[in-house]
Amino acid sequence: MNVNIALLTVTDTRTFENDKSGAILVKKIEESKHNLIDRKICKDNKKDIIKILKDWTNQKNIDVIITTGGTGLTGRDITPEAIDEIADKHIPGFGEIFRTISLKTVGTSAIQSRACAVLSNGKYIFALPGSSGGVTDAWDGILKYQLDINNKPCNFVELFP
Repeated sequence: MNVNIALLTVTDTRTFENDKSGAILVKKIEESKHNLIDRKICKDNKKDIIKILKDWTNQKNIDVIITTGGTGLTGRDITPEAIDEIADKHIPGFGEIFRTISLKTVGTSAIQSRACAVLSNGKYIFALPGSSGGVTDAWDGILKYQLDINNKPCNFVELFP
């Protein structure tokens, strides 16, 4: 089953031309035979992030939203807080598993990641770090499997509304 995905890069500095993490995700989405329905870049501004996410959660043709960026600890990193405001249910295991995977690649620096996942209006939202290593770890270690209907014993796809 092909999953319809929207991709949001949250950044004050990147453009489509130099959004390395976004480009990695676009490639991985295509390699997995999923559909990239929309892709946007927005500043680290909570109101703007919420507006885009709410718009996407109201679109019938989007199953999953992936964000990259804004999950760190610096002043303007507010992606988890924005997602929190529209969350119906939190998926704490996502962040836990992500940090466990990251521990192998970045050591104890993994503790600084606030990668997270929620359900909002029946859509899955995954907030990934802005680093190319972080998005690669998240996709290759979790999303590739959980967005595959054939992954057993279970996966996110079979839980779509």
